[in-house]
Amino acid sequence: MILPLIFLLASLLQHYGAEAESSHVSKFLLPSVKEKNGVQDSAQEKVLTVSGEGMVHSPDFPHTYPRNTVLVWRLVAASNMRIQLTFDERFGLEDPEDGICKYDFVEIEDPTEKTLLGRWCGSQPGTESHKSKGNQIIIRFISDEYFPSEPGFCIHYSPLPVSISEPEVPALPPPSLQGVEELSEAVAGLSTVEEVMKYLEPERWQLDMEELYKPTWQVLGKSFILNKKARGADLNLLREEVRLYSCTPRNYSVSLREELKRTDVIFWPSCLLVKRCGGNCACCSHHCYDCQCVPARVAKKYHEVLLLKHRGGGRGLLKSMTDVPLEHHEECSCVCKDD
Repeated sequence: MILPLIFLLASLLQHYGAEAESSHVSKFLLPSVKEKNGVQDSAQEKVLTVSGEGMVHSPDFPHTYPRNTVLVWRLVAASNMRIQLTFDERFGLEDPEDGICKYDFVEIEDPTEKTLLGRWCGSQPGTESHKSKGNQIIIRFISDEYFPSEPGFCIHYSPLPVSISEPEVPALPPPSLQGVEELSEAVAGLSTVEEVMKYLEPERWQLDMEELYKPTWQVLGKSFILNKKARGADLNLLREEVRLYSCTPRNYSVSLREELKRTDVIFWPSCLLVKRCGGNCACCSHHCYDCQCVPARVAKKYHEVLLLKHRGGGRGLLKSMTDVPLEHHEECSCVCKDD
């Protein structure tokens, strides 16, 4: 009878001891999650005055950073100064998905132009330095509840005096305030749909990319209705196909006798492939009546062929290998042909 009572008493003491230890840990350790060099609430910012060199970094750098963290730093220099940022070569955050930093990342925002200079994750930091347009810059670090990595990140900052020769950057209106023609020309010059999204909404372009191909109840394309595609068209591929059939160098077959104006001989093969400008200029950025595709860079290349020529006096054919020069177009451009 005594032995079971002893086991019951030991079990109760262990249970209450564990609760007391848990309470002790939560009481003394949880507040330390809030780091001195940042804040937990994304609605707040830690303002740092930039008067000399310094750094901001993920908590516990160069070790694993904590989960569920939002840190925001606003770096402020004197009005006649700019701020230069450089990543520490030690860098490691959670990997991207489909090339997009969705989970753990650090990003830099320039409040002067209200643009996002970049967002980084994975194992590759930004190699180039970044310079603010004004005297302020914002650094934001976010980690979710899964897969923290190491060593995190560290960004070094330093003040830079404004150069006297520094050109004034014209203040462009945001895309939402640009006219149709102005916006159309700006978007047409971008290479990928990602660049378009960055230009239109620099602060939320990655979210727009995630939602772009999701069908909504307002608009369901035929590809979704007929279940022929899992997602919408690949816009980058569509643009690349158009580029290939627009004003670019492409293969043409040319007759050697006509190209070289040699009607007294025979060549074999009689035709060769050369690069010549072709395609239309429907996407020509020039506002003109007649936009034509013309060579912008030309190169002369030599091709070895068989030449056949009649000998004098009916003594048969002269057969020899010979080099023939042919003109190749290596670059093409659309130009206006208006008067």
